[in-house]
Amino acid sequence: MTQAEILKQRTFDFAIAVFQLCRPLMRNPEARVPTGQLVRASASVAANYRASCRAKSKRDFIAKLGTVIEESDESLFWLEYLVATALLRPPVTQKLQSESNQFVAIFTASQKTARANYAREKNLRRLRRRTPTRP
Repeated sequence: MTQAEILKQRTFDFAIAVFQLCRPLMRNPEARVPTGQLVRASASVAANYRASCRAKSKRDFIAKLGTVIEESDESLFWLEYLVATALLRPPVTQKLQSESNQFVAIFTASQKTARANYAREKNLRRLRRRTPTRP
């Protein structure tokens, strides 16, 4: 299994775990909005990572990873919010908060690497155009 396939599965499992956690809370009027936001953000992590794997270009890949990072961080926010408002208890969310933090770290590092590689390749192309070819 490749690293991309592992991350696809992890993000999908994260979205499912969040949904299962939030499902009973959705009947509570106080919890409906924050749990809905959390479910959307967590599903978006999985969906956008999957989309980044099918990016049309390196620039598109970098942009899509930015969305994955934002949605991972937003998922973390809503988990923290649900704990702070006493709608959920910390032990229940601890694993999901850890996973969300790991996603932010993993995808931020990936994006930085992709940006550096893209910039290096772009500079190499510029240098090749400027350097005259020798007969």
